[in-house]
Amino acid sequence: MERTLIILKPDAVQRGIVGEILSRIEKVGLKIVACKMLHPDYDHYYRHYEDIGKMVSRRGEKAFNVTLAMMQRGPVIAFVLEGIEAVSLVRKMVGTTEPKEAAPGTIRGDYSHISFAHADTAEIATPNIIHASGDPEEAEAEIKHWFGEGEIFEYETVHEGYTLPKPKN
Repeated sequence: MERTLIILKPDAVQRGIVGEILSRIEKVGLKIVACKMLHPDYDHYYRHYEDIGKMVSRRGEKAFNVTLAMMQRGPVIAFVLEGIEAVSLVRKMVGTTEPKEAAPGTIRGDYSHISFAHADTAEIATPNIIHASGDPEEAEAEIKHWFGEGEIFEYETVHEGYTLPKPKN
C-alpha cells in the first residue's frame, strides 16, 4: 500500500468545503490513516515548501513568500491517505496546481479558478484549495514532517476486502 499527504489549505477550511473534498477521496476507496487540524508556523511551512518541495526553484522567491503568508491565514487539515498507487490517484483527483488549468471534475477544477498570472499581478498566493504530494518520495518526507509514528493508524476497511489479494490457504 502506498501513502500520500494532503493538506486542505486555509481557503478550503474557511469556505466550508472540507467534507465535500473528503467525501470524494473516500468514495474512490482511499483510506484515511491520519488526520489533524493545526495552525503551523512559518518554520513548519518553510520546511514543507522549500526544504522538501523546492518551491523557490520551481516558482520563485516571491511566489514562495506569498504562499507561506497565505498558508498562515488560518488552520489547515492534514491527512495521510493510503491506497493502491495513492500518490498518482490523488494527483489525478486534485488536478493541476494552477486552478485555471485544472480540468472540470478535479477538486481544483471544481472549487477554484484563479491563474498564476492573476495571482502574480495581484501579488497574492494562488488559492488552490489543497496540497497533494508530488511523488512517493516526497510523500514519505512530507508525512514524516507532518505526522509522528503514533499519529498514523492501521486498520482494515470493507473496501480492502475487494481490492487486496486474498490470503492463500
